[in-house]
Amino acid sequence: MTEPLFGSLDSAAIAEKIRKAKFSVCYAAPGIQPEPATAMADIVRHGLIASGFITVCLDFDERVMRMGFGDIGAVKTLRDAGINVSSTPGLRTGLVIVDYEGYIFTPTALYLEEDQRPTESPNAMRLSRDQVTEALARLSPTAKIIAMALAKTPTERERIEVQAVEVISSPVSDNQFADIERQLVEAPPVQFDIARQVRVFEPYLQYVELRLMGAAIHRHRIAIPKIIQNLGADESVQARLKTTFDLIERESALSSKPIEDELNEIRKNFTPSLGRDHGRVLLKAQKPRFETRLSELRTKLEKFQIEVRSKLQEKLDSSRDEIVRYYVPRVLENPPDAFLGQLLTAKPTDEDASRWLSLQLDRVFPKAEQLIQKMELEQTYKDVTFETLNKPDFLSSIKVAFSAVDWDRAYEEYRAAGEKRS
Repeated sequence: MTEPLFGSLDSAAIAEKIRKAKFSVCYAAPGIQPEPATAMADIVRHGLIASGFITVCLDFDERVMRMGFGDIGAVKTLRDAGINVSSTPGLRTGLVIVDYEGYIFTPTALYLEEDQRPTESPNAMRLSRDQVTEALARLSPTAKIIAMALAKTPTERERIEVQAVEVISSPVSDNQFADIERQLVEAPPVQFDIARQVRVFEPYLQYVELRLMGAAIHRHRIAIPKIIQNLGADESVQARLKTTFDLIERESALSSKPIEDELNEIRKNFTPSLGRDHGRVLLKAQKPRFETRLSELRTKLEKFQIEVRSKLQEKLDSSRDEIVRYYVPRVLENPPDAFLGQLLTAKPTDEDASRWLSLQLDRVFPKAEQLIQKMELEQTYKDVTFETLNKPDFLSSIKVAFSAVDWDRAYEEYRAAGEKRS
């Protein structure tokens, strides 16, 4: 029966092949997981194979381990067993050769998927005997020595000897190992099983915060000086004049209420709230349309800012005059001592009252440039996290927020990943 050309290799399957080694082992990949490393260390410790007949070539780099191609503890297991480990920057191909049996395989990044492959899902191709010796001869000087030892004839040995080593590598030094180990301790890699769970929902959802800054001119108020608070007010002014005075009416052309209303409409349509503990979320599929709506609103905001800059001082002066006009007769009808004490005559005039009221308001009325800020509409995106997804009410919340989407399938994938982790 012909041996299959294609097969499935995960770390457990590779470890199983290594434990059957009788002469040599060669392993080259971006990184190495604990199962194959332990298998190599065991056959050395049990005296089955000398450490010199084991070749390990990795891309020994913290980024590789953060992607889940390898584990720093596995490298330590090899080094503790006296097995030399070499580093080839950028190595991404997987090669495993046990005695005369060799495979090219696609390494698994645990950040993307778990290291458990079904037998019907091939990721490896078996090498012929000639390809095995050719790969060993071109991989590293140590592997080339093993290839020559495996040669059956002097002619084959001579052919291997003239082959040039193509892969540039260097031994992993003690300092290099200590440096990478320190970096991974200071900033540990993510838990890959949790990261895979989170990625179930990453293509669908993104948290978003919208902030409109510097536009709410109509919310600015001044405190009415106490000396004129008790002079009375009729109904036309009472709505704006209590102990404070609204500088701009909400219905004014300088009010940002229309822009705020449109922003709230965008929030309602695109970023429904999942509740106080979750915040607002956006379907990533609608992000381009959402960005278009925000861009349109920013254009309106720019026009509004230009109008505010040109008319705000005029509106402030109008509001100030409104207060003065209202209070002049009341000051003259019942003049406060603080007013009378500033007069050179016994009988105050409208002009006197107006001047005195203006002086009182000077202390509290701002200038337009003090109120005008840079008007900006900011959005902040945040990806989903395991902590938020793992809250008991998460699924029910997104079902309510996006009732037209079938979330059960995605949530089943999320739960299945969690069960495997457990």
